[in-house]
Formats: sequence, C-alpha cells, structure tokens
Amino acid sequence: MSLQQITTIQPNDSTQPSGPLAGARDQFGRVIDYLRISVIDHCNLRCVYCMPEYGLKFLPVGELLTPAEIASVVRVAVDAGFRKFRLTGGEPTLRPDLLDIVRQIAAIPGASELAMTTNGILLPDLAKPLVEAGLRRVNIHIDSLDSARLTKIMRWGKLEDIWRGIEAAEAAGLTPIKLNAVVTRGYNDEDVAALAALTIERDWHFRFIEMMPFGSGECAQLARDQYISNDEVRARIEAAHGPLTELPAADVSDESRNYRLPNARGVVGFISPVSAPYCGSCNRMRLTAEGKLHLCLLNDDEMDIKKQLRQNGPDAVREILLKAVHQKPVGHRLHEGLFTQNRRMFQIGG
Repeated sequence: MSLQQITTIQPNDSTQPSGPLAGARDQFGRVIDYLRISVIDHCNLRCVYCMPEYGLKFLPVGELLTPAEIASVVRVAVDAGFRKFRLTGGEPTLRPDLLDIVRQIAAIPGASELAMTTNGILLPDLAKPLVEAGLRRVNIHIDSLDSARLTKIMRWGKLEDIWRGIEAAEAAGLTPIKLNAVVTRGYNDEDVAALAALTIERDWHFRFIEMMPFGSGECAQLARDQYISNDEVRARIEAAHGPLTELPAADVSDESRNYRLPNARGVVGFISPVSAPYCGSCNRMRLTAEGKLHLCLLNDDEMDIKKQLRQNGPDAVREILLKAVHQKPVGHRLHEGLFTQNRRMFQIGG
C-alpha cells in the first residue's frame, strides 16, 4: 500500500485493540508491533546529517527512563502484541547500564527479538557481554570505506574503530550483520559502489538510507541541499557491479527494498522515505530517551509515557500505549514541505 493509497483510508474505531495479545492495530488497520527504544541522546560522533558539532544540550540522567522503567514499558508492549524491539540512541553503547537494560528486556517472555543500532565503536568490549545479556543482532552505521571521507561525514569517527566493532559483532554472533549508510551528496555519494561491494564476499546486509529533514539548523538544511535519491544510488551501484536482482520481501513491514548483486552472498537494501514512502506498511512506534512515545518519525505527535508510569504504574502505560498506536498518523508530509520540527534525529533514534 502506498502513501497515496493509505491517505484515502478512513479511521475505524473498531480496529482499536481491546485485550491482552489482541495485537496493536491503528485506526488505518496497520498492525504496530515494533518498538524502537532510545536509551540515551548522547553520541560519541557528530555525523553531519544528524548532530551539530557543538552547542548541544543533552538530557540529565534523572530524566532518562531507568532499566526497570524500560522493562515495564516492554512488558506492556508485549502484552499489547508488540514482538520486535530495538535499542537506539544517540549512541546506545554510551549508556553505562546498557547490559542491565538488555538483560531485563531479554528476560521478558515474548521480547526475544531484541536488536540494537550503533556506530560500533565500543563493540570490541561490549559485543560478547551484550550477547550473553540477550541481544540478538546489531545494525552498525558506516558511511564510507575511505578514512578521510568517513571523518568528513561522521566527524569524530575513525574507520578502523568502526571496522573493529563490525568484526567484534560478527565474532560474537550478532548476525546477520546489517550495515547502514546515509548517503549525502558531496560527502559519500562516490562511495556507494564500494560499500555495496561488501556484500559480494560476505553474507552482510548493506542498506542505503535517504536523508530526511529534522528540526531546524544546519542538519535540516543539509538534508535539503545535499539530498540524493536512492534511485541515483542504485544506478551508481549497478553501473559498477551489474544489475541488482530484487529479492522477495520476507516481511511486508520491512522498510528496506532488498536486492542482490550478481553472485553475491549478501544483500543490498534501499530505505527510501523521501522518494518511495512506505507509510502504508509502517509497523513502528518510537520511545524517546526521556519517555515519550513518538508516534511517527517525521511528525511531532508525542505522548508522555514516563509521567504516567511514575505516577500511576504500568496500567496507565497500557492505556497510553494503545491510545498512541490508535492515533498514529497516516504518514509523513514531506511532499508538502512539512516535517518534524521539535526533534532532531539523535533525539529520536531513527
């Protein structure tokens, strides 16, 4: 279902779930079963499309959800029909109690599909303990295989540090390895063929993500000025390596359209929220680090779950979670020039 198709669907109150394990279904009939949990808004990098290099203010520790509070939200989400959970940031490995968070979530029946998105820098020390705590898979962000260009786009990052993290994740069994790159014209667009080639000899998944505007300031302006569509990215990859063969979708809610290069072991994916919106099959809800449910990545609608949890306990969490699912927006409005104004990417976790 395309964005254009889903905008014609009328709300239907009968789709709201009414009991445990009923499945979290929004008013447009989409089953929402994937919760992305930001555990921190700090990061040890300053990627040009995500964070300004200076002048940032981060949440005080007391405003972050505790491991027990995160686990309480996950229990309620599982009871509502959520099946997939991902830890994000900022950079989640900067959270000193990350292993405790993973252990508490992994111990919840029904929450076994637990993954994390990271820049990989701290994985050499953390990958094995994370697996022992219950983490199953990681997505690692790497924007270039050229050291100078990687530092230009990811700023404080070093290629060798990220590569060691990838190797540590694979050795620890956090597979299949999924790698992500945000393609930015003038920064790493000439690297896409080399990045895609990583899938030829390895059974890795490499996904190319279109830039999206968030908030205001330099990052939002960059997303408008240096945007490059995945159609162009794909054309560059095929010019270098030959035609891509599309793979059947294993999950209709997968935001990535997946392909394989000739004789390759791995997968090349394209996540194209701007040029090919997938709102009609979106199954995601986001929990910010300070405990707000962010209903749609590219809209500002939010509901405060932390306040209700701390004042009234898990029963209040269930009520607000189901209300948030039911009120999830139909889709973004980038085509109208409208996008998230109140948050930046690092405050949502992607």
